[in-house]
Amino acid sequence: MTENLLLYGAYGYAGSLIAKRAVDQGFEPILAGRRAEPLETQATEFGLDHRTFSLGHPDVVENQVADADAVLNCAGPFSATARPLLDACVETGTDYLDIAGRYDVLEETARRDGEATDAGITVLPAVGFDVVPTNCLTSYLAEQVDDPTHLRIAIDGLGTFSPGTVKAILEQAGSPGAVREDGRLRSVPLAWKRREFDFEGEAKPAVTVPWGEVSAAYHATGVPNVETYATVPEYAQTAMKRARGFSTVLGWDPVQSALQAVVDAVVEGPTAAERAQSINRIAAEVEGADGDTASAGLRTPDTYGLTAETAVDAAERVLDGDADAGVSTPSEAFGADYVLEFSGVERDDTEDLA
Repeated sequence: MTENLLLYGAYGYAGSLIAKRAVDQGFEPILAGRRAEPLETQATEFGLDHRTFSLGHPDVVENQVADADAVLNCAGPFSATARPLLDACVETGTDYLDIAGRYDVLEETARRDGEATDAGITVLPAVGFDVVPTNCLTSYLAEQVDDPTHLRIAIDGLGTFSPGTVKAILEQAGSPGAVREDGRLRSVPLAWKRREFDFEGEAKPAVTVPWGEVSAAYHATGVPNVETYATVPEYAQTAMKRARGFSTVLGWDPVQSALQAVVDAVVEGPTAAERAQSINRIAAEVEGADGDTASAGLRTPDTYGLTAETAVDAAERVLDGDADAGVSTPSEAFGADYVLEFSGVERDDTEDLA
């Protein structure tokens, strides 16, 4: 590869898997992040260039990314890293990708479509799990009925968690959930709704959680009503409801700092063997204005392995000029069948629910 890909957050759990995947695919990415010691160790292991810089000074960030053709941001929390890196990419004419999954971060990025278009750059957020599989599935379903008005999507599995994922969950615990109603985001309590979904013939209860698809599905399909769910044990549903009264406290900076320090101390992320055993199942439903309904499902490999594959593949496509300027979701950029190109991903046939 002759194009310059800068990988920010390269030494984190997901970033490390993405860096290895990139090297295996023939890339020689520039490894970047704010901590010198792990970055130097990683760069030495792969024989790659590296750059150490924080995101606190816009001029510094612009100087560091100016000679890259694309930046792939793997550094959470994305509520803190997406904006400064995207700011720099807009100023320097550098394509931008990330693996963010927070609906509020994706909403903020979507609002910058005009800036990205004017700058002539591709901005492709959320090129990891969960958004690539869910976005492809909702886009596929939206094509199965006339005038789709409602989308509901649920994830079953998620048995492996990296430190970054746990931190993101804790960060979101300090704020309410969200759904899309009539095209607008609506804040709702944790576990606001409960309903059953069919996962490969198995009915399982799920509760509303604020996945990134609350944003991505709307922007990809225009369907005005979107709800996202996850299957959780009964005791966890009860705990989520009881935690509603503590959301303000959980959002306090000192509390978040303390919780995230605990995560750094005790959470290491799944081993390769654990990832190999992990699968995820996704179920989705669509309703049309005339009452027609359809459903479909996906089975995917482990969250982190699939993220490494989709993130590197998306970066390669962007570098090859396969995505338009402006902000796109994964399915907008590459089509509803995009996720099916990856090993271990299977989609159920659409079923009529009417």
